[in-house]
Amino acid sequence: MEGAVLKSAKLRLHLLASRTHKWLAVIIGAQLLLWFTSGALMSFLPIDRVHGDHLVERKATTALPSHLALASPSAITAATAAPIEAVTYRMWLGRAVAEVVTADGTRLVDARTGAALPAPTASQAEAVARAAWRGSSAQPKATVARIERASAEYRGALPVWRVAFADPDSTRVFIAADTGRIAAVRTGTWRLYDFFWGLHIMDWKNHEDFNTPWLLAFAIGALALWAGGAVLLYMRWPRRRRRNAGNDPLYSRATHDR
Repeated sequence: MEGAVLKSAKLRLHLLASRTHKWLAVIIGAQLLLWFTSGALMSFLPIDRVHGDHLVERKATTALPSHLALASPSAITAATAAPIEAVTYRMWLGRAVAEVVTADGTRLVDARTGAALPAPTASQAEAVARAAWRGSSAQPKATVARIERASAEYRGALPVWRVAFADPDSTRVFIAADTGRIAAVRTGTWRLYDFFWGLHIMDWKNHEDFNTPWLLAFAIGALALWAGGAVLLYMRWPRRRRRNAGNDPLYSRATHDR
């Protein structure tokens, strides 16, 4: 009687694991396929091409001339109304500037005179993008637009200037409207990568939220799918069947007669 109850419990466990595994395989299987496919495709895309490094040089810097006479700190302080948090000297479009960070934002100051500079214009933004261009096309045509709303293509600090090149990769260079620095580069490879990234993290709209309820639910479902499969594997393991068969008198007799 006790053996029958134990056998019945094992049977119920086997049926529960089998049904759970079957239905989870149907529900979770499609997303697992997307996870594996998107992960494999993203790993095949070189990250430097995703960042557009082969088209736009973002890390190149020009040293300040050694003979350059810089403005005094007091002159730079006088050009800003808010307390200064940081000052960075650099060359920008052939001109020495001081990038001044305050609680109210960041602005450019003439490094020689300390005079505040106007915010970068559309033509200056295009000049920055063209100076960084390293694509095969010598000087592709470009259109410049001021972007003040976040989009799936750019979700950084706003506003920015978007310089769209008419090249085969549809390259777009985003220039910060306050510092004139290159904030982002978007290419066809980046858009392909971003599409698969959105599928991978299950954020189909913004492609940036890694903590979506859908992702958590399907991740837990995938673990349950594995657990159900592990139970079935244990209960159906061939060695277990052979060991049980060895306790059968008919099996033992047949083995002895050999």
